[in-house]
Amino acid sequence: MIKGIGHTAYTVENMDQSLRFYCEVLGFEKLFELKNEKDEPWIIYLKVCDGQFIELFYGGSKQIETNHSTIGYAHLCLEVDDIHEIANHLKEHGLTLDVEPKQGLDLNHQCWVRDPDGNRIEFMQMHPDAPQNK
Repeated sequence: MIKGIGHTAYTVENMDQSLRFYCEVLGFEKLFELKNEKDEPWIIYLKVCDGQFIELFYGGSKQIETNHSTIGYAHLCLEVDDIHEIANHLKEHGLTLDVEPKQGLDLNHQCWVRDPDGNRIEFMQMHPDAPQNK
């Protein structure tokens, strides 16, 4: 049922510094960028190797006063063959989906759930015309 990890995602405070680290230091390739519905920069996709990606989200900030940070782990993505099969499987095990199956801005189909600690997990069925496949 699970094919592998599709990507890992991080919300970053400084995109330029993050791109230098992931691309120049670690050697990952900047693959493409997605903009949100307001045509603002939203996500930069990095290619780790064939079929493996890192998403870098704009907009992180350290909130020292509340001891909370939006920088770091954002979610785990697991690639699946059939988005509806996994959604039904999760529900059959008593889980409530945060997001029911839908098509994302990158054309892929996705649904979301949280683990027992509240960490977000995306399940993604790749669309043949998705930019990750180009």
